[in-house]
Amino acid sequence: MSTLLVPVSIGELADKITILEIKSERIGDAQKLANVRTELDDLLPLWAPLAQTQPEMAELKTALREANTRMWDVQDALRAKEAAQDFGDEFVELARAVARHNGDRVQIKNTINRLAGSRFVEEKQYRA
Repeated sequence: MSTLLVPVSIGELADKITILEIKSERIGDAQKLANVRTELDDLLPLWAPLAQTQPEMAELKTALREANTRMWDVQDALRAKEAAQDFGDEFVELARAVARHNGDRVQIKNTINRLAGSRFVEEKQYRA
């Protein structure tokens, strides 16, 4: 079996596409880039009809991509701090930023889900 078809929310599809778009810009290794492009090329046709019928979807996808770009940058900075064994105030602030940015990301995904009428909606629950 080379792939599985798995039902996901519309927001999850948009999330996956935006992450793959970011990877396609930031990954330099040719083989890894080819893998990313293969997956992206298979997913984009699923998104296209949604974006064509609901213009707000393009704006939301852009916002989701911006949120994922911020998450990528924060994660890169965290990895650099960890590699340097620098766990000071900046490390703590970066770690806290992960939760903030992920909250933004989930909110956008669920806005997409509501707008698209998705059967699936991402749910989160955190301890106080």
